[in-house]
Amino acid sequence: MLKTLILGSLLAGCCVHASAQDSSGTEKVSGKYLEAVSAKSQQLQDKLDKKTNKLLSGFEKQEARLLKKWPAHDSVQLKAAIENKESAYRQLKEKMTAKAGGIKKYIPSLDTLGTSLSFLKQNPSFLPSNGQAVQKVDDALAKVKGLETKFQQAAQVKEFLKQRQQYLKDQLAGLGFAKQLKQLNKKAYYYNEQVNEYKSLLKDHKKAERKAVNLLSKTKLFKDFMKKNSQLASLFRLPGDPNEPGAQASLAGLQTRVQVNNLIQQQMGISGQGGMAQVQQNIQQAQGQLSQLKNKLTQYGQSSSEDIMPEGFKPNGQKTRRFLQRLEFGTNIQSQRANGFFPTTSDIGLSMGYKLNDKSVIGIGGSYKVGWGRSIQHVSISHQGIGLRSFIDYKIKGSFWLSGGYEMNYRAEFKQIEQLKDLDAWQQSGLIGVSKVISLKTKFFKQTKVQLLWDFLSEREKPRGQPVVFRVGYSFK
Repeated sequence: MLKTLILGSLLAGCCVHASAQDSSGTEKVSGKYLEAVSAKSQQLQDKLDKKTNKLLSGFEKQEARLLKKWPAHDSVQLKAAIENKESAYRQLKEKMTAKAGGIKKYIPSLDTLGTSLSFLKQNPSFLPSNGQAVQKVDDALAKVKGLETKFQQAAQVKEFLKQRQQYLKDQLAGLGFAKQLKQLNKKAYYYNEQVNEYKSLLKDHKKAERKAVNLLSKTKLFKDFMKKNSQLASLFRLPGDPNEPGAQASLAGLQTRVQVNNLIQQQMGISGQGGMAQVQQNIQQAQGQLSQLKNKLTQYGQSSSEDIMPEGFKPNGQKTRRFLQRLEFGTNIQSQRANGFFPTTSDIGLSMGYKLNDKSVIGIGGSYKVGWGRSIQHVSISHQGIGLRSFIDYKIKGSFWLSGGYEMNYRAEFKQIEQLKDLDAWQQSGLIGVSKVISLKTKFFKQTKVQLLWDFLSEREKPRGQPVVFRVGYSFK
């Protein structure tokens, strides 16, 4: 029974549980769920294939270049190294093309997708009543299994890279190839990080996926199916109905509650007065070990890159992120009091930045200058200009950034777009200064950026621009 309780709690952490109320059978799983799972699985398969092939090709070529630099007088060892390389890559290819066997890496999200599709295949009453639904289930299930195979191959490649790194390190020690070896280590590190990024994409469920999983999770039929057929359950042979012959077989050899109580009382009698304290201490230790086991299982399949990180290497956390994930959008505002030339104005800007790495951001943007009039007694909204911007931010320390940029501003009132074609009316601004970034926990804005900038081109312009610029901005991402 203890085994049942432990594994039941583990499955609860991997499955989405809602109400225990059974489905009436009238609500169907949308066909969009099947299409979404199929498309996501195929997309990740293609990405993994491309990334793995590119890595192995580059790794093998770089190994070959290293071997060409091998000392000429050591021909025997060079020949052995070449044969070792060819044999290792040939065995890897054979291993990757062979049918996967042994213990598989456990990926919770992939397990949930595969089990839900298997459930739908065996219970078509949850599918839309059309002839294409069953075929879509088969297609999606095949692609999920294909993706699972790709992740298993990625795990094989990771282990292979570790072995090659160690072999080359042992063979090339003292030959002055430290820089080249470090480059190989970087390739291995970023590959593993990219695989982890692909695993995280499985958790990014779209609306159709969330709705389907929530629907299935409300049914007792699916819960029972998950307990018996999921990958996690198969690892531990989780017993289902105690009346089933299979369940009886899985319980064979386990101690009953009476036997456990008798054993505890026997141990307490032998231990004397301190027996109870000793038993409680042992129970606490056992609970701690079970908690560690649960954490390891829930994290199983999320491999770490720390064991292959080159010494002294500071990884770029943005390198393995998708293009859209490296973009950040923002807005800012800058106001200026009225003077002899301009009314009171506010520059409202929009920007789009691209993260080169964790410390550098480059981007472009634009601004619109709105006029408010000469004073509070004379409010008059007008078009006072527009601007084109480019910028770069570099993180100095903590939340402080060094900021710079180049801007072109049309600082004249205009009523028609044709007026903006007059290039002589555009003024240049060269900005440099400091930014302070403050994190926010709101639905729309993620950060506040306060900037103090100096326009070192302001004195060249006529009329003279504002030399000190103060801006307050907000980032959406």
